[in-house]
Amino acid sequence: MRAVIQRVSRATVTARDGLMPLEPGTQGRDAQVPLAPGMEKERLVGAVTDDGEQIGAIGPGLVVLLGIHRDDGPADVDWLVDKIVHLRVFADGEGKMNRSLLDTGGAMLIVSQFTLYGDCRKGRRPGYSQAARPEQAEALYEDFIKAVQKHGIQTATGRFQADMAVQLVNDGPVTLLLDSAKIF
Repeated sequence: MRAVIQRVSRATVTARDGLMPLEPGTQGRDAQVPLAPGMEKERLVGAVTDDGEQIGAIGPGLVVLLGIHRDDGPADVDWLVDKIVHLRVFADGEGKMNRSLLDTGGAMLIVSQFTLYGDCRKGRRPGYSQAARPEQAEALYEDFIKAVQKHGIQTATGRFQADMAVQLVNDGPVTLLLDSAKIF
């Protein structure tokens, strides 16, 4: 199980309607065109907000982009949740990163992200054979959310397998990578 963790001052996740702005700064349905098949989300400009539905939002805390490996199980969920909620990435009174999410009372926005298992070593199209199948991934994603909530942390989530726009203000910036297989 992999996670990209970003310390944020705020974040939102919005469901898309399959449209993108025609050009930066345009608004409204008439100023949008359908996404081309295979278009990478990272290349989109802006987020669809007039027809999109806001799914979740948090204030200060962590955004966790969660990738689930085909061999992951409950032990991976437990290890990663414990690591993230206790990770000291928030400043103390002296400005040193000595406080955890539990210490600060921050929230967590959790978004499923199978592309964290994209293998780009060969060819020009990522392969996703190491990512869990959707049925397995969704169950472990839900288990992850419940495990975080058991720690008393306020959570917001994305919608599993939905096309979403995630907006965040990265605080620091602090961005970390974790892997339950301890690859990095």
